[in-house]
Amino acid sequence: MTKPIPILFEDGEALVINKPAGLPLDQPRAGGPSLDDRLEELKLGFQRPPLPVHRLDRDTSGCLLLARNPKAHKRFSAAFEARGVEKRYLGIVSAPVAGSEGTISLALSKISSAADGWRMIPAKKGKEAVTHWRKIAEVNGMTLVEFRPETGRTHQIRVHALHGLGAALVGDPVYGDGTPDQRTMLHAAGISVTRGDKPPISATAPLPDDFVALGFSDG
Repeated sequence: MTKPIPILFEDGEALVINKPAGLPLDQPRAGGPSLDDRLEELKLGFQRPPLPVHRLDRDTSGCLLLARNPKAHKRFSAAFEARGVEKRYLGIVSAPVAGSEGTISLALSKISSAADGWRMIPAKKGKEAVTHWRKIAEVNGMTLVEFRPETGRTHQIRVHALHGLGAALVGDPVYGDGTPDQRTMLHAAGISVTRGDKPPISATAPLPDDFVALGFSDG
């Protein structure tokens, strides 16, 4: 039996779910499960299935905001565009990290080749990308880092870890040396979305079991 997707926040216009690692938002070309298959069960008594407002990579676990109606989806999307959203990620970097905190500002651009497919790279003429980071713990040569992105570029944290901190995220098959049987160790640990006069949407996702298995803790 498929395990229910945990609900981290719920009201009349929004849900925040704890998306499992390995579950893509859209149906993969090769087939297989996706969040699309689970939207009916996330109606939770409402007429419409909720729709994701933003993206998380297939491997990324944690906080994903869904809107329960088109009007809310439009307003939440506008909040993302206006940077009215605070996101907190936890990632395990595959090497020790120098320093305790800082800001990475590296513009990003997409490149593609027939041999390697597509990826994002730092590029002066790319789109602005800014990530604040803080070292939390170091275990067995790996580092747990808190990332607070100001912008929301594709693969931003993954590229900023490699080029800004000097090492890729553990398990990353594109920017590091991850393999198909691993997942990129990135977790959307928290989200807060402003809503004008209403209280903000706010949710926190607990540290996943595979982070804990590597020796890291929520504390």
